[in-house]
Amino acid sequence: MLLVGLTGGIASGKSTVARMLVERGAVLIDADQIARDVVEPGTPAWTKIVEHFGSGIMLGDRRIDRTRLGEIVFNDPSKLALLNEITHPEVMRRIADRLEQLKDTDQIVVVDVPLLAEVGAGEMFDLIVVVDAGRGAQIERMRTTRGMDGEAARARIAAQLPAGDRAAIADVVVTNDGSLEELSREIDALWRSLEAKRGGRTTHQE
Repeated sequence: MLLVGLTGGIASGKSTVARMLVERGAVLIDADQIARDVVEPGTPAWTKIVEHFGSGIMLGDRRIDRTRLGEIVFNDPSKLALLNEITHPEVMRRIADRLEQLKDTDQIVVVDVPLLAEVGAGEMFDLIVVVDAGRGAQIERMRTTRGMDGEAARARIAAQLPAGDRAAIADVVVTNDGSLEELSREIDALWRSLEAKRGGRTTHQE
């Protein structure tokens, strides 16, 4: 198994990169999807979130209103830290369980972790890929795909780790300021390098 950590800022195109890697043969573990799963109604994390943030963050079916919760935590670093403290341990446990199932395979396993740099989990990976985009591109994507105004988009970006701090942990930086065709060519090159790295490890182990 070649274990790749994938991260990037909001609206950087990280999910698109993850999809492209899957299309080329990677196995994806999506930490954001796992984070949704661990806050399903009735779970321990869901209970703690409702206790700390109030019943006003629930939708009619008792699920967490992620948009409302995001508005709260992304404007208050202490509340964001609290949310991560509630959800992170369970997310990491589920990731570890999945990796245990894959450890003896020759798969290229990509773990999509939005807060990889923030939680200091970089050492578990053979390679870290950071997806980067200019602030203008991020804001425009948040406007068109999430319906945010410019002020809200800038606040979300400001609440995250600076791009330079993410780049500092990267083995590879994928720049996503252009077209999908340009991004696809970048991912083709990345995939070839991942296959070569996996092949080298397999040969060495044999």
